Amino acid sequence: MRDLNDDALGLSDQILVWYDEHARALPWRVSPSDRASGVTPDPYRIWLSEVMLQQTTVAAVKDYFHRFTHRWPTVQDLASAEDGDVMGEWAGLGYYARARNLLKCARVVTDEYAGVFPTTHDGLLKLPGIGPYTAAAISSIAYDLPETVLDGNVERVMARLYNIDAPLPGAKPQLKTLAAALTPDRRPGDYAQAVMDLGATICSPKSPACGICPWRDPCLARSAGKAAELPKKTPKKPKPTRRGHVYLAQASNGEWLLERRPDKGLLGGMLGWPGSEWSEAPEPTPPFAANWRDLGGEVRHTFTHFHLILQVMVTELPPHHSPADGHLRIAANDFRPSDLPTVMRKAFDLWHGQ
Repeated sequence: MRDLNDDALGLSDQILVWYDEHARALPWRVSPSDRASGVTPDPYRIWLSEVMLQQTTVAAVKDYFHRFTHRWPTVQDLASAEDGDVMGEWAGLGYYARARNLLKCARVVTDEYAGVFPTTHDGLLKLPGIGPYTAAAISSIAYDLPETVLDGNVERVMARLYNIDAPLPGAKPQLKTLAAALTPDRRPGDYAQAVMDLGATICSPKSPACGICPWRDPCLARSAGKAAELPKKTPKKPKPTRRGHVYLAQASNGEWLLERRPDKGLLGGMLGWPGSEWSEAPEPTPPFAANWRDLGGEVRHTFTHFHLILQVMVTELPPHHSPADGHLRIAANDFRPSDLPTVMRKAFDLWHGQ
């Protein structure tokens, strides 16, 4: 393996030259030319984008980011938002604990830090929902501190640049050490974004475009003809399958019966249809006694740790039915399918398609 100190400065300079010409235009990013002229990134926008980008692609995040920053331009605006409004805007983006932590963090920054994000890595780690990666990304990109930013793109670039055969996730500490050795004191924020851009646009998971890579000559995996094989990953265990029921009830005046899910757990704090537990053999648990009928077809959805199959049951909501605790009658004019998480919207789409 190449000595970590051999040419770190040269490699950093090479990719910064490449980044100055090829940086992606992203709605939360300050371009390298603007940054050189003295424009500084908004920590609120960097934080918001990094939380949204966890386990999600740039393409999926852009529209959400535009909507959030249009509706809540500052961290103080977000802190004063209604929980249900934020959860509704987040619907469809997945990993809903992020949205709950988003609100908690915004309120802590507003109430305890006068609306100003901490300027150190350790200070950022004290905020709700901010772990080592997010703290490093904010420190580097927003405050131009030489923190080591290691996302999936950077892991892939490091594994190929140094020809690391050890599989992920076990190789993470080694890859972080390599990434840290390359992180420069000059323009560390631009450098972090440059490596992420390199992984996203050139050093892609499949068919990397080695011929136009600024690091093609020093890349050990390219020299060995192994670039497309790396990084290796430890095989994942098969995901189990769980089943459940959801109950869609609509009144003659268009009202729907929904529930606000508990804050903790999957889809926490989100609107959804009343339903059974999710297990291998769930018992039907309709929200009230009625002539429920099977809509036919199934809703299938995959979460991080399991596959889910839902049976959709429907009936007419009685005009004067009083919802049980946790259930809500939502007027037709107030109901927006887009406020539902994806799995619940799939159930609505199945009903709507009948």
